[in-house]
Amino acid sequence: MAEEDVYTKDGTTDFCNKPAIKKKTGTWKACPYILGNECCERLAYYGINTNLVNYLKYQLNQRNVVAVNNVTNWSGTCYVTPLLGAFLADAYLGRYWTIAVFSIIYVFGMTLLTLSASLHGLKPYCSDNVCHPTGLQTTVFFMGLYLIALGTGGIKPCVSSFGADQFDDSDEIEKKSKSSFFNWFYLSINIGALVASSVLVWIQTNVGWGWGFGIPAVAMAIAVVSFFSGTRLYRNQKPGGSPITRIFQVMVASFRKFRVQLPNDKSLLYEISDEESAVKGSRKLDHTEQLSFLDKAAVETKPDRIKGTVNPWRLCTVTQVEELKSIIRLLPIWATGIIFSAVYSQMGTLFVLQGNTMDLHIKEKVANFLLVYLIKFPSFLWKRFIVIYGDLPLIIFS
Repeated sequence: MAEEDVYTKDGTTDFCNKPAIKKKTGTWKACPYILGNECCERLAYYGINTNLVNYLKYQLNQRNVVAVNNVTNWSGTCYVTPLLGAFLADAYLGRYWTIAVFSIIYVFGMTLLTLSASLHGLKPYCSDNVCHPTGLQTTVFFMGLYLIALGTGGIKPCVSSFGADQFDDSDEIEKKSKSSFFNWFYLSINIGALVASSVLVWIQTNVGWGWGFGIPAVAMAIAVVSFFSGTRLYRNQKPGGSPITRIFQVMVASFRKFRVQLPNDKSLLYEISDEESAVKGSRKLDHTEQLSFLDKAAVETKPDRIKGTVNPWRLCTVTQVEELKSIIRLLPIWATGIIFSAVYSQMGTLFVLQGNTMDLHIKEKVANFLLVYLIKFPSFLWKRFIVIYGDLPLIIFS
């Protein structure tokens, strides 16, 4: 076997920071540990999120509006903190260490949450079905809750990409396997979410909140153990520096050159001659014609070099420019999810509170079950399995 076939060609390294050996690292050898981590982490997250509004209402004695507001604030925080996690992973820590550090923070949050619901003195005193939490008890609970939000912020943006890092795109066999990995990845998410939304909710309602929060805490501890167990098998991409800095460099450089004419031959735009990108952990991107005003950042002029060294705030590579273009192209897609998310969040808040006021005993068995099935099951499939099974939801709904 040729020496170049022994190592991966995408710049990944092993745990010792040496070039990753194909046969000893990555691929399906490493994936079970990542999938196990994700399944348990999602079980822990949805084990808290699904029934949180009831805990706030009945255990912390909050009014409906306050409870709903606190749930949506927390859920929103869980989707904002990934910006921090992604930045740290790309700029400084890398995906492995970001997942590792934030997973431990997650476990601390789950432990604190469990103690607040089970330990005498931290658990609210209840009499005649009315609870009377103290300020300290409420504070401890929310500290645990927001530690979880911080922890999930380091896992959510990194774990799927970290799984993709285990497959070398320059190898056709591994490239095909990457698609299968994402199928299994989303399946593991939904297994965790399904168990949390059914079994754990039942335990919280009928057994107790101590067990209802304790089981997700154990699941998160298992997630951490699963992740660390595969350490020597993982392939790691090196941090590529701050993406925010690169974005601003392109914007500043293109603004400085707004009077500069673009060359007709786009191959004259600045790009390093090496096979790998100047951005560590990234591959070179081909030039595209859209948003051409940003291409001016890659037009080389005399003031762009100081003593032979390129000034990154005046001259950027084509790959840098294309990174910013890709982000801009994603913005409309991102924006379409805002309204949907605002509506979807009601399922875990106002829908739950509405259900509390209803008769939960099914009398007309066939009719009621069919109605619930028709409303809920297609929604579950669409939300959970569209990525996995491609055209299957179209068959179901047709």
